[in-house]
Parts: sequence; C-alpha cells; structure tokens
Amino acid sequence: MALGIKVFAPASVANVGVGYDILGFALDKPGDEIIAKFTNHKGLRITKITGAQGRLPYEIEKNTAGVAAQRFLEHIGEAGRGIDFEIRKKMPFGSGLGSSAASAVAGVMAVNELFNCPLEKRDLLPFAVLGEQVADGSYHADNVAPSLIGGMILIRDNTSLDVHRLNVPKGLYATVVHPKIEILTRDSRAILSDEVSLKGMIQQTGNLASFIVGMFNSDIELIGRSLQDVLIEPQRKKLIPYFDAVKEAALSAGALGCSISGAGPSIFALSANSLIAEEVGVNMKRVFKENKIRCTIYQSRINQEGAYKC
Repeated sequence: MALGIKVFAPASVANVGVGYDILGFALDKPGDEIIAKFTNHKGLRITKITGAQGRLPYEIEKNTAGVAAQRFLEHIGEAGRGIDFEIRKKMPFGSGLGSSAASAVAGVMAVNELFNCPLEKRDLLPFAVLGEQVADGSYHADNVAPSLIGGMILIRDNTSLDVHRLNVPKGLYATVVHPKIEILTRDSRAILSDEVSLKGMIQQTGNLASFIVGMFNSDIELIGRSLQDVLIEPQRKKLIPYFDAVKEAALSAGALGCSISGAGPSIFALSANSLIAEEVGVNMKRVFKENKIRCTIYQSRINQEGAYKC
C-alpha cells in the first residue's frame, strides 16, 4: 500500500482591516497538514486527528477538510474511491488565523494531489470554500483563497469567487500576535451591525481603494495611511482585551498599520521590513505580558506560494 502524500496549508489574515470579507493574505506559518493515501475500503475516511484535543469531528460531512475533499471527489467522479485522511492541526482554534480554512484547503489539495492534479490549484477554490462554510456558515474566500493560492488576495465577489492577486511591495512584512483567548467567527459576526453611516462608508471605501493603489504602486506611506478600519474594528475590538494598547504599541514601534486579524482575537500589523516587524512584535507582546495574558507572536513575509505538497 502506498504511503500517500502530505499537504501543508498556511494560516491567513482576513479582512486586512479595510477589506471586510474581501481582502486576505497568507502567512508562512502556522498552518495545517493532511496526510492522504489510497486504501481498499470504499469512500473517504478520517482515521486520525492530532493537535485538536478532541474538538474536530471524524464525520466527513461535519469536518471542513472532509467536506472540501468529498465535494471535489464527487466533481471528478471518484466519490467511492477508498481514501484515508490524517489531519494534523498545527494552529489554534478561534484564533482569527483561518484555522478552518487551512484544513479545508489542505483537504481538497490532498485529494487533488492523490489523483495527479486533474484540476489546477486555483480551480480548487470552490470546494475549499464549501468546506470552510461548515465551520462558520458563511460563503466567503478571504481566508481560503490566500491559504490556497498565496499572496494578498482581493475578492471582488464572493458568490462567483472572482478573486485577484495584488502586487506586494518588496520587504512588506506581517506581525501577528495571538493572545490565548478564543473568539469563534460565528460569535464575532453576530455582534456586527447591518447598517453603516454614509460618512463611514465613504471613509472605508476611500481607505480600501487607496490601500490597493498603494500595493500596486509599492507606495509604503500610502499603504500606512490607508490601513484604518472605521467600520468593523470599532465594533469588534471590545471582544479583545487591551486591543487599543496593543495597537498603539505596534504603531509606536513603526508599524504601517494594525488591526484585527479575521474575527480575532489575533491582531496583525504590517511593516516596511522584517527589522521593524520584529520590534513591533516585541511591543505587542509586552502589552499582553504586562496584563498577564499569554500570547504567541508570528512574523512572516506575505506568503506567495499558498498550500503545497510537502
């Protein structure tokens, strides 16, 4: 029996402050791994899950990786083929780093690799989004798309998955602090108002548009001026202890901008280079440490590769 293949799918930062549900970028780490192999039994099975402390279901239709893989197998006419999955969770739950998205991406990519890649990586996106939908009930690609194909991704429309990669200026670096508290995406969405002011809409769309211009022109100062979320951050930050102090610490260390990663509680900052990003991380961590909240720091370039076969 073949030993199978292993796939890694990275964490991601969604929303990027000014692009709620339509912007996201991939990190180098953390991420999830899936080992997949053909077996003699019928159908897809999840046989082992590590790093999840008993929190992930083994039932295919309740597991993000399982759903993504199963929908792909149905698409290529191989739903009855015997395949075993081992899922290795290597990132925290409810962290705002796209944990469910990474599992879904790894699941569909693993079966695609097993069948010698009948679909291009980008064409796996609909199956991965369906997988993540199991976790938060929403059909959106701002975590899944960057985890799958890498880079800084703009989603023009989630329904049609009209996604586009943005230029990433040379040297741009991300710092992410993950305090050891948990916020589920469903809960974080539930507190958001369905209404925004005209003034807020004008400010946010201006910031989003200028952020995109700054990325394409490698205008670091414009990127910094644009990273101001006036709609979502003010509503969600109350779920994250000491958010304002952490943000101020990041900006005082030279970060271009700082906001909530996805649904939180992770907080991201973008910096012009890795040296500044390191100092930003030290400052952000210090705030949580002084207030006796454990946290983990991740520093990463904008990952341009996305998921890959190990």
